[in-house]
Amino acid sequence: MSNNVEIQTRNIRLTNTIEEYVNKKAGNLDHFLSTIELARVELSHHKAARESSDRNAAQITLYGKGFTLRSEVRADEALAAFDAAVDNLQRQIERYKGKHAYGRGDGRSAAEVAEEIIDFETGELSPLVARRKRFTLNPMTEEEAVVQMRNLGHDNFFIFYNAQTGKINVLYRRRNGSYGLIEPEVE
Repeated sequence: MSNNVEIQTRNIRLTNTIEEYVNKKAGNLDHFLSTIELARVELSHHKAARESSDRNAAQITLYGKGFTLRSEVRADEALAAFDAAVDNLQRQIERYKGKHAYGRGDGRSAAEVAEEIIDFETGELSPLVARRKRFTLNPMTEEEAVVQMRNLGHDNFFIFYNAQTGKINVLYRRRNGSYGLIEPEVE
């Protein structure tokens, strides 16, 4: 697969050493999943990042028949970010292979087997949805949702009923510290 590796750089000079290292390591990903057709690697340097550990980013996207796997990692050095992204992809590949190996050999479909997930702590089968949470949504504005999210200590996301639009929205914290809002539409 080593000839199917595309490398793009942004604000980083692509040296022969970096190119050989990336080609070798990304080219070896087909040892984990032989159906990979293309690996696209993007190495970038962000001068305006707040922390030095976020200045270099490596994004790897694997394309194959019927799947796309992607990993993005930021680190203080470009090759360190690349190595971490490769490690993440190896874990994703193992999960992908595990999901697609279900239902083979015993006549059960993948949907039937997907309902049985092994709990690693107890070793027993647990249901696919391990926990259900119910709560009452009180209508609130976007500003009230931000305040509520901070007060509850929710670091990643907060679901609320938007009083202005009459719909359920998801407020989330972005990497740069600002907030994003997801407004689902039903077709």
